[in-house]
Amino acid sequence: MKIPAIKKLIESYSVAQLQQAENELYDEQLPSIEVEGEDEGEQLTHIIAALWIKNDMVASGSDLKTSLRNYTQKVRKSID
Repeated sequence: MKIPAIKKLIESYSVAQLQQAENELYDEQLPSIEVEGEDEGEQLTHIIAALWIKNDMVASGSDLKTSLRNYTQKVRKSID
């Protein structure tokens, strides 16, 4: 998971575009948007993270920095 790649997705694409790219990867197709990542798994991770953060920003009224922090804390807790 690379934070700069996630931020780029958040700033460049809409929720609908990210969801389409997510579905394309699930269907083993190339995403219709540019997604950084070494393989399909990392690309999917970046898309899922970007979607979670965008949705959190809307739901909580948070800025990007706060929602990104919330996401990384969530990931850390799931690893512990």
